[in-house]
Amino acid sequence: MTDTPLARIRNFSIIAHIDHGKSTLADRLIQATGGLSAREMTNQVLDSMELERERGITIKAQTVRLDYRARDGELYELNLMDTPGHVDFAYEVSRSLAACEGSLLVVDASQGVEAQTLANVYQAIDANHEIVPVLNKIDLPAADVPRVKQQIEDVIGLDASDAIEISAKTGLNIEGVLEALVTRLPPPVGDAQKPLTALLVDSWYDPYLGVVILVRVRDGRLRRGQKIRMMSTGAVHGVEQVGVFRPKMVAADDLGPGEMGYITAAIKTVADCKIGDTITDDRHPAAQALPGFKPSVPVVWCGLYPTDADDFEKLRESLAKLRLNDASFHYEPETSAALGFGFRCGFLGLLHLEIVQERLTREFALDLIATAPSVVYRVYRTNGQTEELHNPADMPDGSVIDHIEEPWIRATIMVPDDYLGAVLTLCSERRGQQQDLTYVGNRAMAVYKLPLNEVVFDFYDRLKSVSRGYASFDYAMDAYAPGELVRISILVNGDPVDALSFIAHRSAAEARGRAICAKLKDLIPRQLFKIAIQAAIGGRVIARETISALSKDVTAKCYGGDITRKRKLLEKQKEGKKRMRQFGKVEIPQTAFLAALKMDA
Repeated sequence: MTDTPLARIRNFSIIAHIDHGKSTLADRLIQATGGLSAREMTNQVLDSMELERERGITIKAQTVRLDYRARDGELYELNLMDTPGHVDFAYEVSRSLAACEGSLLVVDASQGVEAQTLANVYQAIDANHEIVPVLNKIDLPAADVPRVKQQIEDVIGLDASDAIEISAKTGLNIEGVLEALVTRLPPPVGDAQKPLTALLVDSWYDPYLGVVILVRVRDGRLRRGQKIRMMSTGAVHGVEQVGVFRPKMVAADDLGPGEMGYITAAIKTVADCKIGDTITDDRHPAAQALPGFKPSVPVVWCGLYPTDADDFEKLRESLAKLRLNDASFHYEPETSAALGFGFRCGFLGLLHLEIVQERLTREFALDLIATAPSVVYRVYRTNGQTEELHNPADMPDGSVIDHIEEPWIRATIMVPDDYLGAVLTLCSERRGQQQDLTYVGNRAMAVYKLPLNEVVFDFYDRLKSVSRGYASFDYAMDAYAPGELVRISILVNGDPVDALSFIAHRSAAEARGRAICAKLKDLIPRQLFKIAIQAAIGGRVIARETISALSKDVTAKCYGGDITRKRKLLEKQKEGKKRMRQFGKVEIPQTAFLAALKMDA
């Protein structure tokens, strides 16, 4: 398309902690290079999803090509990948970094280095990136540039003496960032004469074009009309359209080495496009594939059920469509005695779960019930078999279990000194094991090993409340370790409610059981008979609450007369209530399920 020499191409991503100004900087770079006119410009222009704008977070990594005439008079092609900052979307970050040679590390000059700044920088270092530190928000009264530069050197080990000081909001010194991209980042390497190899970075479904594939070409050229082959699946497709994002889709004739862009090839499902796959020419294939990405592994699972059973097919279709745009989301069908037909879904974390649920509700108008989130346990049976347990309701009987292993994470928490005590107490309550504690100025960095089961419920919310919102948290999966884990079943009127059963550590089982029984007591409407709500481990009840019966005055119509008549009516009522308790079914309202599953115990 443009025969831009490799030396004048720069592929870079922007990495930072949440809210340090990645998307705003991307906006300014687009504006400064004339990617969009002033009329077309909006805030967070790369955050195309309504949900991203509303929450002010980036969920999907986005790409855009910019043309920049540098001070040396040469025209450079800049390919920018804007990445998410939240720990749940670290998978998106790793894919973006694999497609680039350098990164802009954005650090808020008033807040300094945070936990996810650290995590994303280490990912960039692993990808052999050249990293340019950028200090954003220097116009804020609380900005402390020398302190933050020192922090970058102490915590990350990067030389920050020539960090670029900017304000992405006002556009201050954006020119300096563009010059640094051109002078400090390396150009890509590649050979147009070699057989085609292109990395499949991302794919999503477009209702008009079918599957759109985001590619980064390493060697060779990718042209319209070319027959391409996916190296991992062997599928062959004809390329219909080639183009780039500026940030709107602009068609092109071909993509050369070092370039990023999109292709469409009448592919019907995103399942045919494995993220991290290598695309090559069908007639002259490459000898070996490019190193791909590690497949995403869901860490949190929960059941999603339609409130109305008739919506099951609609839910199936919606999940399939959502899966098209989100490779890290997994699902499989399951049934529940209490909730009917639904799906067991796997997510990268709680925010990911929340985002998927919200998208299903908004984009597909579904009314859903989600069961309590649970992690993947490994159950070792006495006969030597091992199985992965996604759903607490599937846990086998205790007599056939040798031991259970649960996943542990390595968490990095950065917090001002004043709140350190409360944070350490919280980690200890959650069975955490302290690994390291270091100081940078008045901020502490605590490294803990924590069981993931204790983190998925409300750890993040509790951490924010005990630190008044100043703590930042990042985690990575560590290993599986044996634990004293038990399944707690919830019985309503003697019937187990499988959707409410959960797995907990034996030490916390009773407290959690009591909390959920007390909560259900307030949520389930009273009936004409007594209702027992019980939490049990196996056959042993560990907590109980009773909802008293609605009393109806059956003797109201008896005034005066013989007492035996009243007694006879009361006896008759008693018999009726006994029979009701035996045969009466307790309908648990959907609101009760939702509230009980939002347990904050």
